[in-house]
Amino acid sequence: MSIQRISTVAGIRITNLDSSRILFLSLTPLLLLFIALIAYRRGIIDPFLAFSPPKSLQPFSSTELLPPPDTADQPPRIAICLVGGARRFELTGPSILKNLLKQYPNADLFLNSPLDENAYKFFLLNDAPRIAGVRIFEPEWIEETESRIRVLSSRNSPNGIQGLLQYFNLVEGCLSLISAYESRHHCTYDWIIRTRVDGFWTGPLDPSTFQPATYVVPPGSRFGGLNDRFGSGDRLASIAALSRLSLIPRLDASGYHNLNSESAFKAQLNISNLQVREIPLPFCVLSDRRYDFPPGRHGVPVASMGSVGPLNGAKCRPCTVACGGECAAKIVSGLIDERSWTEWREWREEGLELCNATGDWEEGWEEVFDRVAGEEAAAKRRRMVAVERNACEEEFEKMRQRTESWDAPPGEEICRLGLRKK
Repeated sequence: MSIQRISTVAGIRITNLDSSRILFLSLTPLLLLFIALIAYRRGIIDPFLAFSPPKSLQPFSSTELLPPPDTADQPPRIAICLVGGARRFELTGPSILKNLLKQYPNADLFLNSPLDENAYKFFLLNDAPRIAGVRIFEPEWIEETESRIRVLSSRNSPNGIQGLLQYFNLVEGCLSLISAYESRHHCTYDWIIRTRVDGFWTGPLDPSTFQPATYVVPPGSRFGGLNDRFGSGDRLASIAALSRLSLIPRLDASGYHNLNSESAFKAQLNISNLQVREIPLPFCVLSDRRYDFPPGRHGVPVASMGSVGPLNGAKCRPCTVACGGECAAKIVSGLIDERSWTEWREWREEGLELCNATGDWEEGWEEVFDRVAGEEAAAKRRRMVAVERNACEEEFEKMRQRTESWDAPPGEEICRLGLRKK
């Protein structure tokens, strides 16, 4: 008994040897914490990182410092959501494939678009590295509630308040597509990119666009708010930025009224206490709309898509240049700040070129586009012009088979709607 002296603690018999083990085990965590604190003071490790649970078990944080996608040891999860109608997708689609989807081949593509006679052009997305979700739907009337009427203005909106609501619904639809995918796969995206299908990209999306705890938009085209033609952010920032419909009641309660799309966008980021950064981006929005030329102080300049520099989502078209160099700089410098695209100072003097957009696209615009976009994009444009209905249907069937979540009419219906004469 003297060698194995027995103690009783809470009714449990413990030997002296067991007591020593318990003492050692109870002191070990304190010893490890002490070592970690010393290492932290010497700049060796971060004790909170050292004792944190595995990343897969941690809640997502918008302040987590994630490395850019092209330098990370484990590339972050990226979702790229395209929204809008496919009016000129045979021209913009190849540039989106080249400069976004193939630039980040591990990113998951989501498409949220209304069904119309141009939707058949989306079969070009079959060349995307990954397709996670496709939603092509027939638009329905969105209720114009009292709060929506108070918050939004129909001024300068081609389709009034209903047009704004339809656009907001398209943008917010990205969240539902992405959230459904996350739920099925028990994962969380680190970054969400939202851009328009009518954007023509002249260069790749730079990794510097990925800014932790910040929502990135292009400069210019603010119209009293913030440019809403592109957005990139971590997941929490993107939830606030993409909730265009859901946040209208909060805007109303906060006293925001009579807003256009850009000012409503800025207001929703304000009430969400979200940091915003403007970063120049190499894309423009192909537009068929007509605008006065030269534009007045409140006007909208339309750039030649062959201009050199970051177009930042400005309106553009393929055209014979009507005004460049000092002429273009003089026009855009006369525009009222906070109204239109005024970032001309970032350009070389000879880089900015403007179109005369008072009429339809000029005859022979195809040659202008082919020269600017390059042979690969030109070949896809010509392919779209000549595509037969059966080839279109085959492409959509291939696309459906490789898309995890397909919420769209059959390819036969989509192709028949756009290719009735073929």
